[in-house]
Amino acid sequence: MTDNQTLTITDNRTQQSYTIPIYRGTVRALDLRQIKTGPDDFGLMTYDPAFMNTASCQSAITYLDGDKGILRYRGYPIEQLAEQCSFLEVAYLLLNGELPTANQLEYWQCKVMRHTMTHENVKKFMDGFHYDAHPMGILISTVAALSTFYPEAKNINDPKSRDKQIVRLIGKIPTLAAYAYRHRLGLPYIAPDPELGYTKNYMNMLWKRTEPKYAANPVLARALEVLFILHADHEQNCSTSTMRAVGSSHADPFVTAAAAIAALSGPLHGGANEEVLRMLGEIGSNDNIPGFIQQVKDGKRKLMGFGHRVYKNYDPRARIIKKVAEEVFEVTGRNPKIDIALALEKIALSDEYFIKRKLYPNVDFYSGIIYQAMGFTPDQFTVLFGIPRTVGWLAQWQEMLQDPDTKIARPRQVYSGEEVRDFVPIAERGVKQLVHA
Repeated sequence: MTDNQTLTITDNRTQQSYTIPIYRGTVRALDLRQIKTGPDDFGLMTYDPAFMNTASCQSAITYLDGDKGILRYRGYPIEQLAEQCSFLEVAYLLLNGELPTANQLEYWQCKVMRHTMTHENVKKFMDGFHYDAHPMGILISTVAALSTFYPEAKNINDPKSRDKQIVRLIGKIPTLAAYAYRHRLGLPYIAPDPELGYTKNYMNMLWKRTEPKYAANPVLARALEVLFILHADHEQNCSTSTMRAVGSSHADPFVTAAAAIAALSGPLHGGANEEVLRMLGEIGSNDNIPGFIQQVKDGKRKLMGFGHRVYKNYDPRARIIKKVAEEVFEVTGRNPKIDIALALEKIALSDEYFIKRKLYPNVDFYSGIIYQAMGFTPDQFTVLFGIPRTVGWLAQWQEMLQDPDTKIARPRQVYSGEEVRDFVPIAERGVKQLVHA
């Protein structure tokens, strides 16, 4: 290692200097443990709430440069994949590291579609939910329940077993999502039709009524395909970190994925596009935008769909979705909320307040508008996020298990409580009296 790939730290408490290696722009936190004031000192730790500047793993799956607005899967720009690939083609890429050949893709599609069926008892399990149960709650529970149907999934170190569970979950997740939707409406479940392909089959299970054969609009099906590609993976976000953390305990992939879905269900993560739709509905018309913008500046409202923990530039996924929106509206008719969104974006991108804070539209800003135009209800939006993200979770889970550096996730803490105290018997404990002025 050359000298310029190290960091010299001087501890002003002891005047001692330490040389720390730099690897890919990082220093290992454990290398800081040698920095002590004495033999009884535990050593220096890093304190990083919410992991704002901590790399928890090495990954070869997704590259993200938030300052430049770049997103790549396995080195391929997201723009190229969204324009030219099917979702299952991208799924293969994420899981295997390379794009499939024609023969590999055909075999992969057959494998996945063969696993779209669910055990009949899954339907009975689902019927136990209340009629108005949220689809995300149902999805979390039923994915976790798959663990009891496939006990061999616990053999996580067996590559063949691992591969089988990965294919099972990718195949079954849209079926479970569609069943959750139809359960809420009191409609009979529609069996998967493998001949339709991944997205068209999902649309069939959602919306088929009495027609002999459901025919999805090709423009809408392609739009859903693109949205699935854009949501397939996004580096170490909250739900992916959850997948890795739970998976590090060697829990099986079904309960591990259920934990990731639970993380996704929060409004600050997968539920953000529903919040955008609600915000646009509250604004109501373009005339009300200036007043709303002022409320945001005054700290009275939040501008949902703008800004991102990682992106400090225009989210590349939002740019693609904006184009998809126009294609969808040619089929469905124009969703009036898109005009409010476009006007809101134009004002925000030209306002110094938002420019200074690097608040650009993110993927959630337009996706909810498209989903609504396609016929999805807001309670389905996070589910639509979870279906493709399952592929990314599984790719990250598989990579984690094969990484020799992986150990069970166990963060440290900075203790801020009381020092040692002697126990006081209950009869001797006094009650502090609050004195009010």
